[in-house]
Amino acid sequence: MIPRRLLPSIALLTSFDAVARTGSVTAAARELALTQGAVSRHIKALEEQLGGDLFVRERLTMRLTLAGDSYVREVRDALRRISMASLNFRANPKGGTLNLAVLPLFATRWLAPRLPAFQQAHPEIMLNLVTRLDQFDFQAEPLDAAIRFGKAQWQGAESVFLRREEVMPVCSPGLLERFTFTGAGDLRAAPFLILVSRPDAWEKWLAAQGAEAEGVHGMMFDQFATLASAAAAGLGLALMPTFLIEEELQRGELVPALKTASPSEDSYYLVWPPERGLYPPLARFKAWLTAECSRP
Repeated sequence: MIPRRLLPSIALLTSFDAVARTGSVTAAARELALTQGAVSRHIKALEEQLGGDLFVRERLTMRLTLAGDSYVREVRDALRRISMASLNFRANPKGGTLNLAVLPLFATRWLAPRLPAFQQAHPEIMLNLVTRLDQFDFQAEPLDAAIRFGKAQWQGAESVFLRREEVMPVCSPGLLERFTFTGAGDLRAAPFLILVSRPDAWEKWLAAQGAEAEGVHGMMFDQFATLASAAAAGLGLALMPTFLIEEELQRGELVPALKTASPSEDSYYLVWPPERGLYPPLARFKAWLTAECSRP
């Protein structure tokens, strides 16, 4: 264990972070509701404890040294983790908290309507959701688990299979009237809408249908929700998971361009860092989620 004399106090680290962000003892003092003298003493005490300079003192500003710049990155991450842990405890002081990263449309259309059942079964668990579209590092973010779409292997993490999906080309009723689609190859005459996280989805789907798959271009979207809205507005064809657009299909805002749904190569998984595998809130959520996904 590191000796306590080598561990700076939260007060010193908070003042250091504020000065590093603002570049000024005066501004940091105003932000922290402290006197300038108190902030200056904190910086001096921290430098003495660490045994080196954190700032280059200039006439009106404080500029981080190279070592100070590296140190502040680590300090900010630690302060963020402490802050998140404290907020989680305040939110649910009698039970556990589960921080879960989710895919936006999956969370909105599939997960959220089912969460009341989980909360009723496990009222002691506070579930916090954040959306993440891109890959991320569990070591860099205070997350216990994530729902991801991809292959079975997730580097540096454990996972459990949740469900597959089928995708289908859809468009607005107006666009369907403008074109005659009798086969997959006919879709090439209409504009394509493409999801950034699945840039080759159209190529794979066309190839699976035996159609020309090279040179697919079109408007790019970073989320399924905006992709679906653009398709409903008549901007082009979207390749969408059928279970995520049931509402649009029922209302007639989207219609199948071809009534050909095919399975995606990838699937949905619950993924978590190995050290969180036995965390009780995660174990309970995993058991509930896998059971929910196994329903027809």
